[in-house]
Amino acid sequence: MSSEPIENRKAASSSEAELQAHFAKLEAQFDRLRAQVRQAQQLSSLGTAAAMIAHEVNNLLTPILGYAQAAEQADDPQLMKRALAVTIRNCQVLIAMSDRVLNVSAARSTTPEAVNLRKVIEEARASLCRDLDKDGIRFSCQVDESVWVWADPLQLQQVFFNLFLNAREAMAPSHSGRLALTGMLHGDRVVIEVRNTGPAISAERLPHIFDALESSKSIDGHGPTRCSGLGLALCRDLIEENHGTIRAASDEAAGTTFTLTLPAHPQDQWGTA
Repeated sequence: MSSEPIENRKAASSSEAELQAHFAKLEAQFDRLRAQVRQAQQLSSLGTAAAMIAHEVNNLLTPILGYAQAAEQADDPQLMKRALAVTIRNCQVLIAMSDRVLNVSAARSTTPEAVNLRKVIEEARASLCRDLDKDGIRFSCQVDESVWVWADPLQLQQVFFNLFLNAREAMAPSHSGRLALTGMLHGDRVVIEVRNTGPAISAERLPHIFDALESSKSIDGHGPTRCSGLGLALCRDLIEENHGTIRAASDEAAGTTFTLTLPAHPQDQWGTA
């Protein structure tokens, strides 16, 4: 028997092994790039909220500085005591704000667990670092505390944070509006609606709002739209990673509604989760 076929098989086997190693290397590089893009998407949302967060931080620091300066100049033990109380209280709020911002910006893989839907909604609302009523926006959450979903809690918090941030941007200029949430169990799924009464998204743009680099927002509220749709693209990706769905509807009469579905945590475990 000729040795050439054996040598050919050895060469083919070596080439196949090299090709597999190359594909494995490319896959690892792709995973790293995907993680970096995810982190950029998350930080993009925080960049949008940066001015609002900075304003709230300033509101907390101003009385600390004012009381400290007054207490330093006056020989008044009661004033010093009040200054310390304000400093402690506002620093505790600042620490809580920082923790929430860090959670929103965290990049991590999907780790599903039993999540109380009402709790994660309240965490996302707190992560805005500014009460919505300061912008004339009424907030309501008709989600019973008994409703649990099976999802990654931080990823779900990121989704609600982005939806709340978008709703605030839509309604804050008019200093009026309503942001309402409902959540109901339907079989083995939980259906959540996030509705805001801001300006409607045009019918032409609505089918594309979950596309990366697509946006319904304009540069100054009047000009051409800018490419800043990372927030909703991220929402879609995170919801799908948690085996859920997200869709949007919008019209002038009802505003914009995002409908999310997520796997429900089994009812027989809700009481002990």
